[in-house]
Amino acid sequence: MADLRLALLLNAVSPAVGGVLVRGEKGTAKSTMVRALAGLLPSIAVADGCRFACDPAAPDPQCPDAPHSAGSHERPARLVELPVGVTEDRIVGSLDLERALAQGVKAYEPGLLAQAHRGVLYIDEVNLLQDHVVDLLLDAAAMGRSYVEREGVSVRHAARFLLVGTMNPEEGELRPQLLDRFGLTVEIAATRDPQERAEVVRRRLAYDADPEGFAAGFRDAEQALAQRIGAARELLPSVVLGDAALRQITAVCAAFEVDGLRADIVMARTAVALAAWAGRGAVEEEDVRKAAQLALPHRRRRNPFDAPGLDEEQLDRTLSEHSEPDAEPDGDGPDGGGSDGDGPDGGGGPDGGGPDDGGPDDGPGGGPGGAPEPSEGAVPEAAPAEDLQQAAPKLPAPGGAPARESAPVAAAEPYRTRLFKVPGTGHGAQGRRSPAETDGGHTIRDRRPQGQLTRLHLSATLRAAAPHQHARGRSGRALVLRPDDFREQVRRGRESNLVLFVVDASGSMAARQRMTAVKGAVLSLLMDAYQRRDKIGMITFRGSGAELALPPTSSVEVGAARLEKLPTGGRTPLAAGLLRAHEVLRLERLRDPLRRPLLVVVTDGRATGGGSARGGGALAEAGRAAGLLAARGTAAVVLDCESGPVRLGLARTLAGQLNATSVTLDELRAEGVAALVHAHRPTPSRKAA
Repeated sequence: MADLRLALLLNAVSPAVGGVLVRGEKGTAKSTMVRALAGLLPSIAVADGCRFACDPAAPDPQCPDAPHSAGSHERPARLVELPVGVTEDRIVGSLDLERALAQGVKAYEPGLLAQAHRGVLYIDEVNLLQDHVVDLLLDAAAMGRSYVEREGVSVRHAARFLLVGTMNPEEGELRPQLLDRFGLTVEIAATRDPQERAEVVRRRLAYDADPEGFAAGFRDAEQALAQRIGAARELLPSVVLGDAALRQITAVCAAFEVDGLRADIVMARTAVALAAWAGRGAVEEEDVRKAAQLALPHRRRRNPFDAPGLDEEQLDRTLSEHSEPDAEPDGDGPDGGGSDGDGPDGGGGPDGGGPDDGGPDDGPGGGPGGAPEPSEGAVPEAAPAEDLQQAAPKLPAPGGAPARESAPVAAAEPYRTRLFKVPGTGHGAQGRRSPAETDGGHTIRDRRPQGQLTRLHLSATLRAAAPHQHARGRSGRALVLRPDDFREQVRRGRESNLVLFVVDASGSMAARQRMTAVKGAVLSLLMDAYQRRDKIGMITFRGSGAELALPPTSSVEVGAARLEKLPTGGRTPLAAGLLRAHEVLRLERLRDPLRRPLLVVVTDGRATGGGSARGGGALAEAGRAAGLLAARGTAAVVLDCESGPVRLGLARTLAGQLNATSVTLDELRAEGVAALVHAHRPTPSRKAA
């Protein structure tokens, strides 16, 4: 995990780099490494009595606790951990609106941002936080200041911290605009080397047996590392970022077509920090290369299904094209012509050091000959594994596929779809799909506070208090308020939902290359769910039963991958698919009762699988399963995949049994709906015109 260690240390040297996003599988000690970093940070001096950790040498002039006393004390830098279910008030702090209105005082209780000032703010599972919470955190990290604005009362304080977020990509990606706000990103995975894994286990067991003795064994190494961080911090302001290095930075960002200029700035700061960490006074090409590897991969995504990554060959090519033009030719400065005059003479020409020897000693400044080789050597070793991963979906499943099963087909290009909503008003997490009472949106009414007052409805509060002022003995200009007078806002916005796909993968769906269009439609709906902040799940049915291909998750990327590998063939156990959906939704209601589901059934309506023990055949069983879902009031959409000149209308019948909306593949497109509206719009007559 050298890259993760380096990224954390660079942010410790220069917090202006902008933090680290750690992406990796579970159980890889992400949290352990972040917590260990806090112990390496130098102690800080704090003004006595300041709840916001102001530096006594340069106190924040806008600090709510100002003016500060002359005393100060030293304390370790804090590591503040942000829980997944954190609320906005807990992050920025809470303002007692009742005391502010009734007594005219600013009773402000600092939040987690104030506690993290001049320390480390650690967000585990950052991808599971609500978007507006992540926005708030990243804005504070970028500006170094936290703002609380409530009903005309304003509180501001400094909030500069080292921001570290960890996430498991299988549980959902951060959106590209949020990814861009993290300075660096690192992909990590557990080692596959048995000896390294054994050493991890050995150390863990040693720690469990004697924590203090284990820590004492590494104390000298940690102190040396902390001293190196301090030395790099002192060197940082004097490091020179030359024009040549800056041109390479901007050329790399342009070549990789990253949006905006934040990547250029982050790369420049990272390269300077790398030079300071290495003890150099100027940025060199190897610093630029490493800065690109840490700062650019997460800025390359163009759509939700793109995986972060960086083309190392393109990076090396761009760096060499924009390298310092006089770095190699001007060794001893032979003026005239040609490469023939410099070759055998070792007097300073580029070939004099013997390139076949690897030349580590020939470039005293860490020249271009030494740095690229390790990264170039690593690429061929990794390439076969990547090739195998790319080829894996094409291989048959272990144990052999059923005789009538068709190989997976590619999906058609995704497109913008119609918006499907869950009827009624929900109370789920804020999103972009169905109507709901949420923390955002516009105010529709007022009510008595439910818990702590956070969204004061000022006019309603005044109306409630006004009739009682005479009886309460009001004598001055101030209102006499009682707790029963306060009202809070009820806001109408939109919520995110659980979109559960039930996809027919039977042999009838493979007819006439239909599955390509069906997969394109489902992929389009997945993209729509991603943009509307929904959770998704996927059930497939074919052959003899139904399978939960994707348990409910926020990761549409995993859903797209499962869809790509989906084979077709066999009979059509429609009833099994609907019953499995009923069970999945029942369990999800227990786990997340406020998140309302939207069922999307993708089928042609045929039912040939399953028995007929209760009579009526497979279609009758499917109808009874649909009735169970309808009885629970499950909002549903049936995507009718039937095609050809002769249509049985079975999908429409199923939609009626589900109390669902029926939509054909052609009607799913948003532009198709717009065209339909325009086609039926009455045209004004010439006389009326």
